[in-house]
Amino acid sequence: MNLSELKAKLMKDPEFREAWEDIEPEYQLIRSIIRQRLEKHMTQSELAEKAGTRQSSIARLESGSYNPSLRFLKKVAEALDARLE
Repeated sequence: MNLSELKAKLMKDPEFREAWEDIEPEYQLIRSIIRQRLEKHMTQSELAEKAGTRQSSIARLESGSYNPSLRFLKKVAEALDARLE
């Protein structure tokens, strides 16, 4: 069973589906940050420097293990020449 098949199977469970839908916006944001950073050929360290933070903060953000403030997300967006919506 591959990942897509597993997800499809799990999505049939209402509790799983609800939990997935609750966290999906966070992961969309994380994927967007990573995609934009990579498109600009930036390392986490380069993004951190431009955003005025540490590489470890960017790593935690991208891993989903950090609950960032709106202010922090705005700094990251500005460093990526992007808009936070």
